[in-house]
Amino acid sequence: MPLAVQCAALVAVALAGLWAAGRAVAWFSQRDPSAIVIDEVSGQMIAWLGIAAGDWQGLVAGFVLFRVLDIWKPWLIRRTETLPGGWGIMADDWLAGAYAAAVLLAARAAGWL
Repeated sequence: MPLAVQCAALVAVALAGLWAAGRAVAWFSQRDPSAIVIDEVSGQMIAWLGIAAGDWQGLVAGFVLFRVLDIWKPWLIRRTETLPGGWGIMADDWLAGAYAAAVLLAARAAGWL
């Protein structure tokens, strides 16, 4: 899938997720309801940007990196959870995805993937 199509799909999912997450916060009266998973989808899409569908090593590495970073929440990721409404739900996963994508890019540049 061309990178432009991946980016367009990512923007669509991110915007839909931002809207849905904001509504879910009000509906469930919780800061980050576990029923919301579009944030994970959106973050994973960022981690996989530019990876070909047949590149199983890149896909697995991107998945593992994203999950580890999303759970561990290193510098700045945890801070984004305090943003209001849907922003707090979505932004931590966007940042975890961006960190994972950066690590994947560095691994490819080093010849590890």
